[in-house]
Amino acid sequence: IAMAEEPDWAKDMFDASVQLIIDAAEEMMARGFEFDGAFLFDDMGYRNASLFSPRMYRELLKPAHTRVCDFFHSRGLKVILHSCGCVKGLVPDLIEAGFDCLQPLEVKAGMDLIELKKQYGDRLAFMGGIDVRKMSHPDPSVIEEEIRTKISFAKQGGGYIYHSDHSVPDDVSFQQYCRVIELVHKYGSYA
Repeated sequence: IAMAEEPDWAKDMFDASVQLIIDAAEEMMARGFEFDGAFLFDDMGYRNASLFSPRMYRELLKPAHTRVCDFFHSRGLKVILHSCGCVKGLVPDLIEAGFDCLQPLEVKAGMDLIELKKQYGDRLAFMGGIDVRKMSHPDPSVIEEEIRTKISFAKQGGGYIYHSDHSVPDDVSFQQYCRVIELVHKYGSYA
């Protein structure tokens, strides 16, 4: 609501948040911390669409995202963005802002890993997209089909990291989760 009613304030908050990330990273790096990359969290989606329009993203948040991506890229680090919900409409702008990977690709919100890979796989890596609801299905072939189909496609040409599309629910038994990991090893190898 603040993005619509108080856009200058919202933009200032986005800028302040990014400055805090940059300041903290610079301080840690100055003290000898070494990082493999940056993993940023910014939930921007709901069930069927983003929480705000692509225009609002471009005007208010994209400049801050671009600044933080530029900062990490200038230090040789890739940037993963976590955003739950449906953010399909924002993906072109997320790529322009400089994100290297998008996670978790929430299936129930309409984030289709195969569709995204076809459209943007040459410019963006993906992490996730495996429907957690299928993990607890009593028929083990359901989750095997999910993993086989999606991972086999998404790993083509590189740029895919296995992850569930959301938190693994408590109705997934330990044995079912172990089966998921076995299937990931079976279908997810880049060897």
